[in-house]
This record gives sequence, structure tokens and C-alpha cells, in this order.
Amino acid sequence: MTAEPPTAQPPNPEPGQTPDLEPGGGVSAGATPPAAASTSGLSAPQPVARKRYTPTQIASVIALAIFVLAFAATAVGMIVHMVR
Repeated sequence: MTAEPPTAQPPNPEPGQTPDLEPGGGVSAGATPPAAASTSGLSAPQPVARKRYTPTQIASVIALAIFVLAFAATAVGMIVHMVR
């Protein structure tokens, strides 16, 4: 006797013991299929998103802007130096 390897999926239910299962494997109207979730939507109200920026976000944007401006100034300076 060999054991089946473990899987992430649950074993298939026995059709004779599955409630609301019609002959041929279908389910009656309004019944939830065996492997489907029976809930929908959120379980609890979600908190309102913050609309403010943190000091770290502001500092990051300023640092990025300084880096981009320094890069652009260097590029313009190199181009002007090459044209002369």
C-alpha cells in the first residue's frame, strides 16, 4: 500500500457524502460548491486612508529633486563645455 504524497490541496470529498451535490457533480441553485468560498466582501470596515505626507516622504522627495537638479546641471554643463 503506497501513500499519496502530501499536497497543498485538500483531498477530494466523497461524492456520496457531499451535501447538495446532484448526480453528475453539479450543485443545486443557491448551494455553494464544495471547494468555493461562501463569503464575500470585507470582514470589517477598513480604516480611512491618511491624506497627509510623513516627514520621511517629504525629505525623500526633496532629496530626489536635489539629485535630479544636480544631474541636469551637470549634463547641461558637459554639453556646453563640449560645444565650445
